[in-house]
Amino acid sequence: MTNKRIYLNAFDMNCVGHQSPGLWTHPDDQAHRYKDLEYWTDLAQILERGQFDALFLADVLGTYDVYQNSREGAVRQAAQVPVNDPLLVVPAMAQVTKHLGFGVTASVTYEHPYSFARRVSTLDHLTKGRVGWNIVTSYLESAARNLGLDTQIKHDERYTIAEEYLEVCYKLWEGSWEDDAVVRDTDRKVYTNPEKVHDIHHNGTYYTVPGAHLSEPSPQRTPVLFQAGSSSKGRAFAAKHAECVFISTPTVTVTKSYVDKLREETKRQGRDPEEIKVMSLFTPIVAETEESAQEKLAEYRSHASYEGGLVLLGGWTGIDFSEYDPDEELRFVENEAIHSAVETFTKIDPNKKWTVREVAEFVGIGGIGPVVAGTPVQVADAMEDWVEKTGVDGFNIAYAVTPGTFKDLADYVVPILQRRGRIRKNYEGATFRENLSGNKRLPDYHPARQIGKTVQEQGKQTV
Repeated sequence: MTNKRIYLNAFDMNCVGHQSPGLWTHPDDQAHRYKDLEYWTDLAQILERGQFDALFLADVLGTYDVYQNSREGAVRQAAQVPVNDPLLVVPAMAQVTKHLGFGVTASVTYEHPYSFARRVSTLDHLTKGRVGWNIVTSYLESAARNLGLDTQIKHDERYTIAEEYLEVCYKLWEGSWEDDAVVRDTDRKVYTNPEKVHDIHHNGTYYTVPGAHLSEPSPQRTPVLFQAGSSSKGRAFAAKHAECVFISTPTVTVTKSYVDKLREETKRQGRDPEEIKVMSLFTPIVAETEESAQEKLAEYRSHASYEGGLVLLGGWTGIDFSEYDPDEELRFVENEAIHSAVETFTKIDPNKKWTVREVAEFVGIGGIGPVVAGTPVQVADAMEDWVEKTGVDGFNIAYAVTPGTFKDLADYVVPILQRRGRIRKNYEGATFRENLSGNKRLPDYHPARQIGKTVQEQGKQTV
């Protein structure tokens, strides 16, 4: 067994029910406090105490209304609705922590890159460089309709849009302002040297952005780049751009398949295949003894919502599972939702066949990822084993109840992994990127840096 470092993110969402539908009914669950800043600041301090790399905040811009062709199930079960904006809680959490990173989910499909780039630069300034961006293209038909489209944009075209979206953001973040543009010269009364601020002159297929970035360079310039696409198109996109990739996979076989394919694609992109940190969904149930841990898991399952599971699955896959018999075997269906979610349960692992009932019950605790119930040592062993067998670099920790799941991991499992040399004992850097990789900026060969250099070179020629 190697002594590879394990990276840790907490996986949450600014809502009542994230990945464990129905668990909001458990007396220990505090997710209903998602509207209170104190919930978020308390959680951030728990995570920093546990040496988590980041709080990874999911988001959706529509309701899950595929199941029974209605949003009623989602509303009734609080399946990711009601849901608030993930970016707005970050500054408060940054104020009570010094090192914890914040990965925020934002879609490239429904917000203009010019305004979005400013929001992220602002967050990076306010957090002193601790922001990451989970780049998503959105998968809910309801989001498309409510944001002005007749129907969802096709899966592969969404990634084509994402490529240009990132090009615009890279030009703004990396190229528009030179490093020494801000001089703050009180004698000459010059705050910024105008010759070092450049228009980006972007005129593309989807976006036209002629001018300069509104914000001065933030500590990281470009936020840490997360991506969660596991389809062939998503893998290629991640291999080109991402620093961290999040995957939701239920078995060792499926997980290793995704990781191997991503590493191969990363190599084809001319990058070190180990450069991207792969985080796998994982839900720990920790107790003093194995028996009490299993009892705890059984209690959680008694609160899980079968309907809520089918609601989430409907949104992720685009399949209305009310049309299936619960004991019918799941079949692959091509649509414009998350391709990898359908493939996970139907195509990738030939040794495992899933019925609708099995899938709904499986996602009832923690979503599409393994659930391990045991003592702190057993959970630590399981995490190490998963890393060794699958090749992932760490975990996005989903909760059964919040903040209890996170607190148990931080207080009881992390110290064991620290003693084994798997998790650091102290944060090494000041920014999110420094704590992940030791780098202050993206490497020179990354597309963001290359695009930024081109903007600055062209800008200098026109001065």
